[in-house]
Amino acid sequence: MKPLIRRIFSLLTVLYVAGPLLAQNPSGSDWAGQISYEGVRSIDPSSMRININGEDIKPGDPRFPTGIPDARMFGLKTQIANHYAKEIRDEKNTVIHIRGDNGPVQTHTVLRPFTEQVYVDLNGLKKVTVLTVGKDAEAKTYQAEAPLQRASGWEFSNQTKKIAGYTCRKAKIPYKKETYTVWITNELPFTYSPIHELTPDSGVVLLIEGSREQFKATKVDASGPDASSVMPTVKAQTVTPEQLADLRQKAMADFQQKLMINERN
Repeated sequence: MKPLIRRIFSLLTVLYVAGPLLAQNPSGSDWAGQISYEGVRSIDPSSMRININGEDIKPGDPRFPTGIPDARMFGLKTQIANHYAKEIRDEKNTVIHIRGDNGPVQTHTVLRPFTEQVYVDLNGLKKVTVLTVGKDAEAKTYQAEAPLQRASGWEFSNQTKKIAGYTCRKAKIPYKKETYTVWITNELPFTYSPIHELTPDSGVVLLIEGSREQFKATKVDASGPDASSVMPTVKAQTVTPEQLADLRQKAMADFQQKLMINERN
């Protein structure tokens, strides 16, 4: 075979092999869509307000009611475009009211006294949280950025299974003083996890299983949102993550104080 023909043949061979791989791994910037997760999380009774005849009751008190659900389900929709993810959760705070010392448990869902939106920079590996406290003309908006603190110690197995139509590989990782089971697919062209600390080096987490929490992807929709809708664009005062946590805590404390005053009047 002549040298020129040999070089042309070799080049065609490389293009033939590389072409399908490129088609299966498109650039992450070209992919836009939404992943829908179902979440389950154990309820910490100490995080609830239990009120009996205007008095707050804590776990360990003989009057602390039984029959309170030990877990709650919620949804998480992650919208992705242009290397950014916007997380939309339907979790709400819950207040427990008890009427009468032996009255039945009455659970009421109470909206938080603030709105909070989380964005994830998939390339920069950082989280951007936007917090708005108050309503209408009194509303104040704050924004904080923080790098994703990723856990280490991944152990991968050869076990695979299909989740939401994608082949996932099983992995285990120590987290929160236990070992979590995580299922990761590399059939999507970006890296993401609904629990940010359990973000792998590459791949998308479609199932997380721990003893107290679980996230499972139920649908992956490749018809995506506009890029501008998944990036933080509101005008906000920049604060540190610690300052943002203090603002959130103060808003909840003020809100709970108002509830107590209303209940006693």
